[in-house]
Amino acid sequence: STSIPVAVLTVVAFRLFAAFGLRHSILETNMSQTIGSASSSVASGVLFTIPALFIWGMSPAWRQITLLAMCGGLLGVLAMIPLRRYLIKREHGRLPYPEGMACAEVLVAAEAGGRQAVPVFLGIGVGMLFKLITDGFKFVQGKFTVGLGYKASLAASVSPALIGVGYILGVRIATVMVAGGALSALVIIPAINLWGSGLTEPLYPETAKLIRDMSAYEIWNRYVRYIGAGAVATGGIVTLIRSIPTMIESFKLGLGQLARGIDQSSVERTDRDLSFRTVIVWVLAILGVLTVVPGILGYIDAIPVRALASVMIAVFAFFFVTVSSRIVGLVGVTSNPTSGMTIATLLGTSLVFLLLGWTDLEGKATALMVGTVVCIAASIAGDTSQDLKTGYVLGATPRLQQMGELVGVITSAGVVCLVVMMLDANVEGGLGGSELPAPQAVLMKLVIDGVLDQNLPWALSGIGVAI
Repeated sequence: STSIPVAVLTVVAFRLFAAFGLRHSILETNMSQTIGSASSSVASGVLFTIPALFIWGMSPAWRQITLLAMCGGLLGVLAMIPLRRYLIKREHGRLPYPEGMACAEVLVAAEAGGRQAVPVFLGIGVGMLFKLITDGFKFVQGKFTVGLGYKASLAASVSPALIGVGYILGVRIATVMVAGGALSALVIIPAINLWGSGLTEPLYPETAKLIRDMSAYEIWNRYVRYIGAGAVATGGIVTLIRSIPTMIESFKLGLGQLARGIDQSSVERTDRDLSFRTVIVWVLAILGVLTVVPGILGYIDAIPVRALASVMIAVFAFFFVTVSSRIVGLVGVTSNPTSGMTIATLLGTSLVFLLLGWTDLEGKATALMVGTVVCIAASIAGDTSQDLKTGYVLGATPRLQQMGELVGVITSAGVVCLVVMMLDANVEGGLGGSELPAPQAVLMKLVIDGVLDQNLPWALSGIGVAI
């Protein structure tokens, strides 16, 4: 999560401003990190999906993908607003929101100064020193792998940042995450290796190598990814079902406010959100732009196609924003299964497009762009949730933070998309090549190709569903 490093940079910047007589409050510092952290969520959503267009040989315009990124980011922030009172306020103490709480600790410690600020900057110093020793000067190796036979292996990549995240998450959640990696490395990969060692032809989705000639990483990349996709999508659906009461309660409250016309000025400052009416108007306007303006949702000019794509965006974004907001409350933004939610979106969208016969390259691009908007929306909803938790602890005004998130999306989307286009144009092999493999985007491409060309490895995904 970028909230914590942005918070630290903000504290340093405001300390420098103080030397010139410019005073600030902790709420201004929090607003700065709220706006600044929006960029990483937009970036992850774009990088998980848009490179697939370049891999297909298309050349999307900067304006097209920038507007797409803006729409996804704005939808994610807006869809999370009605959930704040329940996930952030009512569930306080039950949903830890680890990065949000850690960010609040950073801001409080830095604001207090003196001894309270020492551990924060000591931690920064230790982390910098460790990275210099391992990744900078390479005095000590930071990654270790031990082979155990049958291509099973134990690996460790020592990271100060992830050690900190593990400490914040706690033993239980960290153990669940490690268990998933262990299941893959010690059970699934050896099982695939043993089962496929006698095959004389490549097993789809691999088309060139035999399983017995593949490394553990290649087996993971070509087979275990699909198993993981099925597991994550199923986990997301289960979480979604569990969240239905929260979703219903939240939107009942919002509709009640809309019907009664509650004056937000009568609500305590620390409990004021953007009005539900404002949220609805913005959402409808964004969906209208996606439907009416050509060249945003793919390369199909027909308004009925874009209208259907917009409806699917609304449905999937609403569901997965809720899932994302609750999941990051448990395991943090770093562990938010955004790619799994995007895969589920692409599966649903691609199946609909398959039934309607939209299976050409333009149909594939449109399906991908539906996934792009939902991916960015789910990603930034998690970030917004963490920022609102920080604000809840510090006594910020949620309405102003929500406006800050919207500003952060609008100001960062164009820069993020420009960087993606520059990377594809200036790095050897471009996006999807050896220098920039873009693994998530490649997986999204495989899912769309698999469904629309009717050759998706459903058996692997089904194993993940069963797990």
